[in-house]
Amino acid sequence: MKSVIRPSSIVNFVVCVLLASASAWAQSPDTVLVNGKILTVDAQSSVREALAIRGGRITALGTSAEMRKLAGPQSRVIDLGGRTVIPGLIDSHLHAIRAALSFTTEVNWIGVRTLEEALGRVKDAARTMKPGSWLIVAGGWNPQQAELVAVAPENPVYIQLGYAWAMLTPLAHKTLGLTSEADLPAGGRFERDAAGNLTGAITGPQPAIVGLFDKLPRPTFDEQVQGTKAFFRELNRLGITGVIDPSGNNMTGESYQALFKVWRDQALTVRVAYSLGTQGSGKEFDEIKATTALLPMGLGDEMLRFNGIGERITGGMYNNDKPGQADKDEYYRIALWAAEHGLTLTQHWNRDASVDNLLTIFERVNQRIPIAALRWSIAHLNDASEPTLRRMKALGVGWTVQDAMYFGGEAFRESVGEASARRTPPVVTAKKIGVPVGAGTDAHRVASYNPFTALQWFLDGKTVGGVALRGPEETPDRAEALRLYTIGSVWFAHDDDVRGSLEVGKLADLAVLSQDYMTVQVDRIGATESLLTMVGGKIVHTSAPFK
Repeated sequence: MKSVIRPSSIVNFVVCVLLASASAWAQSPDTVLVNGKILTVDAQSSVREALAIRGGRITALGTSAEMRKLAGPQSRVIDLGGRTVIPGLIDSHLHAIRAALSFTTEVNWIGVRTLEEALGRVKDAARTMKPGSWLIVAGGWNPQQAELVAVAPENPVYIQLGYAWAMLTPLAHKTLGLTSEADLPAGGRFERDAAGNLTGAITGPQPAIVGLFDKLPRPTFDEQVQGTKAFFRELNRLGITGVIDPSGNNMTGESYQALFKVWRDQALTVRVAYSLGTQGSGKEFDEIKATTALLPMGLGDEMLRFNGIGERITGGMYNNDKPGQADKDEYYRIALWAAEHGLTLTQHWNRDASVDNLLTIFERVNQRIPIAALRWSIAHLNDASEPTLRRMKALGVGWTVQDAMYFGGEAFRESVGEASARRTPPVVTAKKIGVPVGAGTDAHRVASYNPFTALQWFLDGKTVGGVALRGPEETPDRAEALRLYTIGSVWFAHDDDVRGSLEVGKLADLAVLSQDYMTVQVDRIGATESLLTMVGGKIVHTSAPFK
């Protein structure tokens, strides 16, 4: 006789499961935060006073009295003292994996306000390191050679500014064997002053500077692991709980191994969604297929996840405003293959005048396989035009925006004029059109990784030199800028349903701020830090008064 499952049995079973789930959900929270100003960044931009956390997720929000009633004998209750809480910040375009590898073996100029202070950090490093040890700054000011020799006479010093200029002391030139331009990577040149004298700097196109950096000594694997832990803790100090890493220059398979070890050791304190790119070798398609063969889109867990390919897909479509037909055909082959395999794709592109080359390929792919669900994106594109943004909207393509104009705004204005600079980047127009927008920095070689520096720039449009460029028509308000750095950014990691805002059921990723982001003077936002940072309800950073 056949057994029969009756509908009533199914109903009873479902009811039991739901009751059991409700009972588990109703258990006492692990942690309760009370007496705060919690910016939820939900659809209503609600502000709450308290929240409860259990099992790494938010279980309730409300008043302090309501949350205290939920607390049990084992619950940890943290009084916020009226401080502001935000969702953990998420940088949508940060070269975090690469930056972390050398974080503990480089001199860090993040946050310095003057060249004097920057040179002081080099001098301090020279005092604590052995004579002959390299002092490397991968991004920052552009000092003169004599200034570096004065503070570090017995150390080879290398300072890189962006991807077009690097200053080396005489000892650094000697150690690398750079006696003539023939010793430099292709395209590299010795810089000379107006009188024709060598300055000590080396200039050239990006590949030349990348090749020069590759000549420097690399940290040991143990140093890379320690650097990864330290850098991610540094990001936690600034309220960052997630990054989307687009790959980039100098990134090979070995570059990811320190990250993977920290992840295996369950020591990650920042959620990482990472892409894989190429080095522009001419065999990019083979390279991408080989590296992603056993990496289905989304493979990983809540802390580390494969997020597709980028930001350099082919050499012919990278920093090239005039790609040839062969370049575009090869890119189309790879992009179509990526769509067929369900891969997210992010592409570095600088100027609106040439972005038609990229969008036409996206549109060709979209005719074969709709790409909206794949969440493809364009990074940078500071001067995106309204027609470009409408094409992106039609495709479902997102835009990751960085604070490049904070560092290079004056030069940009000189090249495009004041009117164009006033609307750069047009984030308000993009949001009105409906383009997904995420905020970030593109750190660390070309910018600071500090999200509050970027948030301040989003709000005042001023360069590091204090020059106001962007007009009010493209300046978001504080709530919208915060959205760009949270729920906006996490869209690019396909995670906006589980993090990016402080709502019941979402992961408890949050930061308690040192000052109220919503009311502090705009020109002081850049000095904000996190006093307490949580990732999945676990405290990963504290400072006074929560130390």
